[in-house]
Amino acid sequence: MWPGARLASVGAAPGRGAPLSDMSARGWNGVCVGGRTMTNAKSNGDPMTATAIDLTVVIPAYNEEHRLGSTVAELITFLEARGGRFEILVVDDGSTDGTVALCRALAARCPALQVIPTAPNRGKGHAVRIGMMAARGALVMMCDADGSTPATEIPRLLQPILDGRAVVAIGSRYLPGAAPPDQPLWRRLWSRLVNLFIQSTLVPGVRDTQCGFKAFTAAVAKDLFSRATIDGWAFDLEVLALARRLGHGVVEVGVAWKDDRRSRVRPWHDLWRVIGEAAAIKRNLECGAYGLAVASRT
Repeated sequence: MWPGARLASVGAAPGRGAPLSDMSARGWNGVCVGGRTMTNAKSNGDPMTATAIDLTVVIPAYNEEHRLGSTVAELITFLEARGGRFEILVVDDGSTDGTVALCRALAARCPALQVIPTAPNRGKGHAVRIGMMAARGALVMMCDADGSTPATEIPRLLQPILDGRAVVAIGSRYLPGAAPPDQPLWRRLWSRLVNLFIQSTLVPGVRDTQCGFKAFTAAVAKDLFSRATIDGWAFDLEVLALARRLGHGVVEVGVAWKDDRRSRVRPWHDLWRVIGEAAAIKRNLECGAYGLAVASRT
């Protein structure tokens, strides 16, 4: 048994949840979005193809053997209790610790969990991109390995998509109704400084681009991440900027969030890196590098 978890049916295959016809009545995801039945377009004849899965959760991980287990346990416990068909994809970004071994041990107990090892280490953006392109769910979301946003916030995140108000929903620590982030002062200042720069250059009006809790319809996830190129911290900005340029509805959702003091953020180093990557995104948009019409200069 995983630390702190009681799993309702660990051995059940990921496609063995409540039938699709029961999902909307139970208030779960992926069945009816804005009045349309949602499936992932990919299908290869395997009974466990995308069309059999309502929700994919992508978790990027780098040297997370000490934090990942409790996060996965919480997700499994919540999603099993909620009902529906789901999968959890942990994309390992070239870890040098026991992250992959841990995931394989957990997957042996829960077939809904899969690990995708990659090497060498290339960055969070690359890991998320791999997971999004491998996802089989009608809805696809990402969350951080440290579980900074609890699994209980998943329905809140998905609701704008289910209601047909958006095809991209992003968690926010700074909207009214969000739980106040339990962050040290330097983290709050760093986050707000980055966001002020981002709002002025790429995604005006979005209060929190960097919260690692985001959801997409399957088709939009595949389109956005197939165009994305940033492997580092600014991958969120690139995806949101692309969504804006393509006219996709994006809604921010206030969520609970807790700070992990073991964060790997390096304030000044990462600030300049984000600024550099944001500048590269702006150049790419202006020169049509994403296969889109060239942006007019403002």
